[in-house]
Amino acid sequence: MTTNGGHEPVFCTVVPPHVLDRIAQNQDPALSSAARRTLERDAWERTHRRMTTVVGATAVAAPPGAASDQPQRTIYDAKHGTTLPGTKVRAEGSEPGQDATVNRAYAGLGATFELYLKAYGRHSIDGEGLPLDASVHYSKDYNNAFWNGEQMVFGDGDGEIFLDFTLPIDVIGHELTHGVTQYTANLTYFGQSGALNESVSDVFGSLIKQYTLGQSATEADWLIGAGLLAPRVTGTALRSMKAPGTAYDDDVLGKDPQPATMADYVRTGRDNGGVHINSGIPNHAFYLVATALGGNAWERAGQIWYDVLTGGDLDNDVDFAGFAKATAAAAKARYQQGAELQAVTKAWETVGVRTT
Repeated sequence: MTTNGGHEPVFCTVVPPHVLDRIAQNQDPALSSAARRTLERDAWERTHRRMTTVVGATAVAAPPGAASDQPQRTIYDAKHGTTLPGTKVRAEGSEPGQDATVNRAYAGLGATFELYLKAYGRHSIDGEGLPLDASVHYSKDYNNAFWNGEQMVFGDGDGEIFLDFTLPIDVIGHELTHGVTQYTANLTYFGQSGALNESVSDVFGSLIKQYTLGQSATEADWLIGAGLLAPRVTGTALRSMKAPGTAYDDDVLGKDPQPATMADYVRTGRDNGGVHINSGIPNHAFYLVATALGGNAWERAGQIWYDVLTGGDLDNDVDFAGFAKATAAAAKARYQQGAELQAVTKAWETVGVRTT
């Protein structure tokens, strides 16, 4: 059984290192320079996060008297610098301003808070009303968004490959869900447990988008980061849960490397053992469960995944098989021997993972 008392934070970005590495090698400096700067910033932030973990991060708590059923959002403007959080530009309850990026970040934090509260009774990221802070306009042409263990950070993109990272609401939900995982299952960010960490963020990022748009499982596009890629890029999104490996096929980005089943599992030492690549397998399993059950995916399918994430029974380094078994157990515990258990069992079987 895991011990999650430490809530160890990790530095999690939405754009995988292998994508930025590919762009950084491009002969066109208009493309490669922004990618290289992004990789350098990511490396610095990752090191800083490790040091903060050792020294101890500043404790953040809900303000006295704050309503636990209301978000406490603060948006900061980094003004293309790298000092966080930056200048405060919007507080909870204030009216929208002229900066669309600020407004989108504010709305995305609120949508994430609402999904977790309304669907699962969870009060913010930590379950106890944690304030939601975000910084926008981070660095120059920064091609990423990240959760650093304490807050959200959004780049504006370089305009050549990536657009503003506040555009897709599922990117916001994805990164904030890394915070939820940090406070619950605390999945080790390496190998299959790391891929599950990424997959859980994709799952709930997609559910936040579907909830906000009022889409059923069959109406949803099941894309992560749709609208993020610039017009010159041949692709639709960063990842596809419906059809992993098909999100993009571009002369600059290369081809989407995500597998949909264990038959194509990628063994690599890069990207913490391929956490952004092999997440396609559990992603596809969730898609299969959600579409088999129909209706709103955040209800039965999402509830099963949420029960597993928050149940306290996962080892930090759980593999796909262990997680699959946990979803089957959660489905049975909540819904008995019904369609939910059948959908879970069949989905994992389809992607090549046993639940028994």
